[in-house]
Amino acid sequence: MDNERRHIVFLARWYPHRYDPMLGLFVQRHAEAAALYNDISVIYVHPDDGKDVSRNVSIDDETINNVRTIRVYYKKSKSKILSLFKYFRANKIALKRLPKPDIIHVHVLTRLGLIAWWHKIMHGTPYIITEHWSRYLPGNDFSGFFRKKLTKTVVKHASAVTTVTEILAKAMQDHGLQNKNYVIVPNVVDINAFKPQPHHNEVPKIVHVSCFENKSKNITGLIDALQILEERNINFQFVFIGDGVDFTMIKDYVKKLKHQESIRFTGVLEGQDYIDELSSNDFLVLSSNYETQGVVLLEAFACGMPVVSTNVGGIPEIVNESNGILVPPQDPKKLADAMETMLQTYQNYDANALREGVIKKFSNESVGKLLNSIYKSL
Repeated sequence: MDNERRHIVFLARWYPHRYDPMLGLFVQRHAEAAALYNDISVIYVHPDDGKDVSRNVSIDDETINNVRTIRVYYKKSKSKILSLFKYFRANKIALKRLPKPDIIHVHVLTRLGLIAWWHKIMHGTPYIITEHWSRYLPGNDFSGFFRKKLTKTVVKHASAVTTVTEILAKAMQDHGLQNKNYVIVPNVVDINAFKPQPHHNEVPKIVHVSCFENKSKNITGLIDALQILEERNINFQFVFIGDGVDFTMIKDYVKKLKHQESIRFTGVLEGQDYIDELSSNDFLVLSSNYETQGVVLLEAFACGMPVVSTNVGGIPEIVNESNGILVPPQDPKKLADAMETMLQTYQNYDANALREGVIKKFSNESVGKLLNSIYKSL
């Protein structure tokens, strides 16, 4: 049996960093799962106009949960061409700090795929791609002749391409991104952290977690649905967790509700604070217009909570009548109907069964073993 630990370098387009601890958290969890069986190094590069960035770069190099993590911040430029040059240069600087990788693992295309392809040509280093981006799904923007051409080339020469859902893999292939080895590798949930917590809410408590980007998350549509529940004289408490570009707009939009005392915004929560807040609710609602998978849904299941979610992207692959309710996107009335039903039935769901479904497929160990089997096959 092959128990060799290989050195895998993650090139991550999204990753938690000094200005956003939530960005690409799912990539970090993949890295930590892979680190159970291999030696993982992560490189993340970010433009910065902070005072601590010199004419060149500022580098944070640390080990986090057994993953060597190198974050390189380069001085922001107004020129797109110069910014792209600085981006590639920063990745090169980070790679020179590491031993030669056995495999390069790209997370999110396209520019990082070019770096991996170049290393394959020059050094014979195989690379795989994990795509998380929903831009390939219908209604999103995967366009541009050169972007498509380069992406097709990078995907073609990868040893494997993984996606978190079947629908994303199919969407990529429909765009002509062909590879003989597509594999589904789901997102990771820390089942030791996310678990059912005893609680009793006198008034049912609902939670929404997102990056507060309304175009994709349709939080205004969710608030419209909450207004319908108000008009039906239905009693509830609602918690919004997160922050983002539309945070202020969303808080202003909530003012249309009569019972604003029933709505609470926590802002960004991390670590145990986030887990405690999430697990204190009775069910979760996701109102997205498009979604690749929805890690927060899996976290809710791990906490023993059912969900109400829009039927978009890869969500139907994980949400069904045994763990929640699916509704069409951009339909506040049907979303309100589903929440009303869930307010009456959430106690009927088996918390242990919801959690068990996550343990079998989405735990660190399960995903780590799957990634390791891909690395070994190369």
